Amino acid sequence: MTETTRAQDPAVHIREEILAYYAQGKEDGRLRQGSDRLEFWRTQDVLRRLLPTAPAQVLDVGGGSGVHAEWLARDGYEVHLVDPVPLHVEQAGRLPGVTARAGDARALFAQDASYDVVLLLGPLYHLPERADRVRALSEARRVVRPGGLVVAATINRFAGLHDMLRQELYFIEPHRTRIDREMAEGRHDSEDGGHFTTAYFAQPHEAPEEFADAALTVAGQYGLEGVAWLMMGGIEDWLDDPDRREAVLTATRHIESEPTLIGTSGHLLTAGRRKS
Repeated sequence: MTETTRAQDPAVHIREEILAYYAQGKEDGRLRQGSDRLEFWRTQDVLRRLLPTAPAQVLDVGGGSGVHAEWLARDGYEVHLVDPVPLHVEQAGRLPGVTARAGDARALFAQDASYDVVLLLGPLYHLPERADRVRALSEARRVVRPGGLVVAATINRFAGLHDMLRQELYFIEPHRTRIDREMAEGRHDSEDGGHFTTAYFAQPHEAPEEFADAALTVAGQYGLEGVAWLMMGGIEDWLDDPDRREAVLTATRHIESEPTLIGTSGHLLTAGRRKS
């Protein structure tokens, strides 16, 4: 597969199909509409409980168009965003209180121990190889201050299965064949008829193990959508209604770290710290 090499490190490569997928510009609106708003609001909910009091310096690695950087800056944080997609850097750079530059999670430009918080809300699930994910987490550990917070997002292993069942597509070939292989291998291939680009869908236990390999101490795991995102025909209407939305967020918060249910979420946040 042809790959694009980033200038800062000849050993670092961003897959061309990933760059092409995000260059379409769809990511900026994804979390602002429909059922994906649940992922956005739950990410915001968890982070607001974990982050140190503003002002603090936050490095948003793979932060896309700045969907999260925008509200973090409004909350009073000093936000610096790094992303490999030129369109995302341009979009994020226009946000008040946010600086943005091109870069790769595995070879950050930032100096050692220069940030209070490092967020990786996208990079890990676009790194199919475990060594690359550990490398990205090791870079996060390098640039966060001792005692500082690192939060990384992963896509859960069975998210594809749950989504295809919800949409009633699992009953149709070749969707079933693709999903069955994803469950076994964790790899989503963009050439295989999926609606996403190259990605790795992780078991919940994998992120804590990779945090440990990067010398980060795990502080918690949080399922974002719980079972709410699987409700047929109801979730978007619930999110449109402020009262029902708050009830959904509260219900999901109740089970966010329940080990028997954490794998039902489409996305998972793992939080860790660099030892003091």
